[in-house]
Amino acid sequence: MQRTKQSLILYLLLTCLPFSLLAQSTDPSMLDLNRIFTQYEFYPDYFGPARWIDEGDGYTTVERSENGGEDIVRYETKTGAKEILIAATDLIPEGAQQPLSIANYDWSDDKSKLLIFTNTARVWRDNTKGDYWVLDVASKKLQKLGGPTAKPSTLMFAKFAPQSDRVAYVREHNIFVEDLQSAKITQLTFDGTVDIINGTFDWVYEEEFQIQDGFRWSPDGKSIAFWQLDATDIKDFLMINNTDSIYSYTIPVQYPKVGQDNSACKIGAVSAAGGDIVWMDVPGDPKNNYIPRMMWTTGSDAVLIQHMNRKQNTNDIMRCDVKSGEAKTIYTDKDAAWLDVVNDWKWMNEGKNFTWVSEKDGWKHVYLISADGKTEQLITPGDFDIISIVNIDEKKGYLYYIASPENATQRYLFRSKLTGKGSPEKLTPESLAGTNGYNISPNSKWAFHSYSAAGTPSETNLVSLPKHETERVLVANKELKEKVAALKKTPIEFFKVDIGDGVELDAYMMKPYNFDPNKKYPVLFHVYGEPWNQTVVDSWGGMTYLWHLMLTQQGYIVMSIDNRGTPAPRGRDWRKIVYGQIGILASADQANGVKKIIEKYDFVDADRIGIWGWSGGGSMTLNAMFRYPEVYKMGMSVAPVTLQFLYDNVYQERYMGLPWENKEGYIKGSPITYAKNLEGKLLIMHGTGDDNVHYQNTEMLINELVRQNKIFSLMSYPNRSHGIYEGQNTSRHVREMLTWYLKNNL
Repeated sequence: MQRTKQSLILYLLLTCLPFSLLAQSTDPSMLDLNRIFTQYEFYPDYFGPARWIDEGDGYTTVERSENGGEDIVRYETKTGAKEILIAATDLIPEGAQQPLSIANYDWSDDKSKLLIFTNTARVWRDNTKGDYWVLDVASKKLQKLGGPTAKPSTLMFAKFAPQSDRVAYVREHNIFVEDLQSAKITQLTFDGTVDIINGTFDWVYEEEFQIQDGFRWSPDGKSIAFWQLDATDIKDFLMINNTDSIYSYTIPVQYPKVGQDNSACKIGAVSAAGGDIVWMDVPGDPKNNYIPRMMWTTGSDAVLIQHMNRKQNTNDIMRCDVKSGEAKTIYTDKDAAWLDVVNDWKWMNEGKNFTWVSEKDGWKHVYLISADGKTEQLITPGDFDIISIVNIDEKKGYLYYIASPENATQRYLFRSKLTGKGSPEKLTPESLAGTNGYNISPNSKWAFHSYSAAGTPSETNLVSLPKHETERVLVANKELKEKVAALKKTPIEFFKVDIGDGVELDAYMMKPYNFDPNKKYPVLFHVYGEPWNQTVVDSWGGMTYLWHLMLTQQGYIVMSIDNRGTPAPRGRDWRKIVYGQIGILASADQANGVKKIIEKYDFVDADRIGIWGWSGGGSMTLNAMFRYPEVYKMGMSVAPVTLQFLYDNVYQERYMGLPWENKEGYIKGSPITYAKNLEGKLLIMHGTGDDNVHYQNTEMLINELVRQNKIFSLMSYPNRSHGIYEGQNTSRHVREMLTWYLKNNL
């Protein structure tokens, strides 16, 4: 058939376009990748950052100004009366045309000054470097911290002194205090380098202990206690950049792999006016112990630290005198497997007691420990886990916390009496089944309440407590909810899978909107499976949920199973049964769960079972494909750990034990060990600039698959990190690749 020149050009253009562009839907009831990952049609609105003030009688938040920039607005909590406290025009530096962009903000204790964090820069995961400005609320004087010689975006973790007259911050691995009246800057540490790290942390502390800010003002404002890490002996892992210049170059990352030395960690205390540093005399080899948490005593004479051994199964609370440096263990928690760092430790009764969280009786419970560590009281008795402490109301005698005793996929607000007597009181209404989060006011009368459920976008409301009555809707996400409601879908079904021996696993299922029980459907399982996260949760789910929903619209069933060892609130034994066998028991649970699902549901096509996951889920995908090739016909593994010896020591040793004590477990739990068994279709995706799970993992697996003469697919993303999102169109392309591979191989 003859074509005109114009029609030929059009034909060539259309045939060269990616499949996804041809498949884009104009039907609002149907999803495509363009709507989700390019146009971001389903991006939610958020509330905040908000700060309670006046014990909760008011709160402040950031709102877009009518004249451009952002205002900081105060609301009367009870009435909703609004007042602009800081106008965007107040935040225009001298000589500038535009107001400062507010990445974050904090009030001084007396509310006379405002600290603005702006012009931020990324450090590992988050933007923790930037510029800090202080606004005097009365005079409207705006001053930049750091002095005239400070380089842009180099200050970290600026904090007001309790007296509101000074600010301390970290700059280039040293700690400084700046007087707000005189602008005098006092340097407190002088030895900071890339190896001697004062007031912040190395890569592994930030990643695995979730800590970035490494110094604390004393309550009396006279001293500062801080962490120092000596990373001199930490080996650099070299990532290579081949694309940003005509000659490649390496990027070193201080990264302690399994079995390797850690940074030597110690705690120092120094006068805020400068002077000699008193180092805490903490026993043991600092390279083989951790200090992941610290807090001042209420009298400013000592700090409490959590001191953990390398195996992370013993946590000593030590009281360290800041004048003499003497360190004394006052309380010890132990576990045969591992211990989690305790975030929820807070002083009570004017410093006579502090809260503690332990699994010593088989459940995660809150205890009240005396300041000398000699007495303890259980506050939350019962066969259930608390998930996190939200607030403590000492005046009325209540502990507020998140828990979900009846359903491990959900989250609710409870309160218990601080005496430990009586039954827990569930405050979240039964109508709000799903995931509930709370930011409770200091006086415990109010809370910012966030709620979502599977397939239901989040909303944020102001509620009164304890009756949990909604006073105001803060973020309704009305437009997003309407768009989601218009999509063709079926409700997500949560169910349990009985794999025998009394073990039931939580699972969910997403079916096509035009589901026919008489047909056979391909099933894609989404997996994580390690102790760091759950996938079977009754919450909105964001972009991943929408992508899964898109797949159901195209004829797939999507499921997920939470195996034993995931951090579900199902008791200590449930979580810690995987100790020393990461990747082994979990992949067995997953495969056994799939087999039971195939037996139970006739509409599941046993010949078309796929699995995908990211990070630990990428590792689990590989273990599933290699260890159970008879079950899984296709797998998509993103950023996987393929050999456990290659990951960082804090995470892997926590759950596997020390490598010289459990070498066989490390080998058996590593997917690469079983690569020879690959039978199905496998896609591996990885960023070459991944500082978390190094691309080295994938390269070693490639070598083993080649050695075993196994055919597989590979997609590498140059210089992208663990999230694989940097660069134009990257997030869209990741989903394009996953979708394309799924359609062509399942």
